Amino acid sequence: MLKQQLQIKLSQKLSPQQIQLMKLIQLSTLDLEQRIISEIGENPALEKGKEVDENELHTQEDPFDDYQNEQKIDTEDIDIDSYLSDDEIPNYRIQSNNQSSDDETREIPFSGGTSFHEYLENQLQNLILNDVEKPVAEFLIGSIDNSGYLRRSEEDIIDDLAFTQNILIEAKALKRIIKKIQSLDPPGVGARSLQECLSLQLARKEPNRPKIALTRKIIDNAFEEFSRKHYKKLQDRFHLSEEELRNVFEEIAKLNPKPGGALSETSQNNHVVPDFILTIENGALKVVLNRRNAPELRISNNYKEMLSGYAEAPKKNKSQQEAVLFIKQKLDAAKWFIDAIEQRYHTLFQTINAIVDYQRDYFLTGDEQKLKPMILKDIADKIEMDISTISRVANSKYIDTPYGVKLLKSLFSEGMKNDEGEDVSTIEIKKILEELIANEDKKNPLADQALSESLKEKGYNVARRTVAKYREQLDLPVARLRKSI
Repeated sequence: MLKQQLQIKLSQKLSPQQIQLMKLIQLSTLDLEQRIISEIGENPALEKGKEVDENELHTQEDPFDDYQNEQKIDTEDIDIDSYLSDDEIPNYRIQSNNQSSDDETREIPFSGGTSFHEYLENQLQNLILNDVEKPVAEFLIGSIDNSGYLRRSEEDIIDDLAFTQNILIEAKALKRIIKKIQSLDPPGVGARSLQECLSLQLARKEPNRPKIALTRKIIDNAFEEFSRKHYKKLQDRFHLSEEELRNVFEEIAKLNPKPGGALSETSQNNHVVPDFILTIENGALKVVLNRRNAPELRISNNYKEMLSGYAEAPKKNKSQQEAVLFIKQKLDAAKWFIDAIEQRYHTLFQTINAIVDYQRDYFLTGDEQKLKPMILKDIADKIEMDISTISRVANSKYIDTPYGVKLLKSLFSEGMKNDEGEDVSTIEIKKILEELIANEDKKNPLADQALSESLKEKGYNVARRTVAKYREQLDLPVARLRKSI
């Protein structure tokens, strides 16, 4: 038996221009610069530089609107190929030609250096390796992660050498080469575990010193007790006093758990370019957009003159119509891109001003405890924009304040009621929790339940599970691991 059903669906479709605008809003300042450079290279109708007549595009009649109603264009005297061939020009030629002599050239310096793996490879020449061992050593260095660890098993390494490098090697020979890799700098590189990493670093120190020898003995034979901070077990097992055990832990604290970390970080560009700059002038907050190296954009006068020339031509043909369509598409794309960039700036400016106004007390003092509970909907309702737009701005934008560079997303938080019925931010609670842990007795650190009771005494009714969640978000260990001698 056939059944008929009637369904009503409500759907919303975004135009390609709206989608592109959302993508532009989401871009950071650095990414926007690259996007503008790419667009200039792809569209020859788009140029760097400020428009000579600011009102030209808005007050005057659009020169290519007349062609929308034009059905036939006949001109044989104009060489269309000279206009259509622009797509075949390499991007570097287009970018170079679009720069005038008056444009300011700004270069962004980037620090260059030797990467972590290059640093290790450069040291191989100091090792005595035969023709078989050298490619194995190079393979092992390539298998070391950015922290300096060789985390793959010997069986996997042997299999990969056989299948990918056509090198057959025994486990005994592989261990010998790994030992040679572990002799490289920085100390601890090539370790298979944290225990081995610390032991390798201790082996580089003075082995005859009693404190060094004792420390290495504990690392090699009682690493589990050490990692779990079972002080009493360590004292009983090695017959140590509290002072001797404290000296051991102080020596271990000097070691580097990630020997490759420092060199790996220097080879990466972690520089954050703020999208907004906040200043305080005479007690008033002032925020501006950071346009940095983003150039002013304008529509190419050459392309507009081309289109005007076609309009004055007495004869019209099909080829000429195709040329007009091509030029009009480029001009439309350029005009839309300029408008989209300005719309992006307008959206960002509205959003940041709303956030700064909402969190005025925080930006004036820098005290995180003065952060109000704020969700995306609060800002969206204030400036009458969609929540998704606010989310795109908050997730990828930074603001430079007198108290450091802040990610806008970090300013948003849920809220809860205190004992006085006031709305307080979860950021404020986390700050107080962090202070409680920082000021606790390190010999008897506070458990999550005790932290919950301390917060209740301060007027914040936070459950133990919530305390544990906040503690993990702050990257703070449990009480047992915070214990010290």
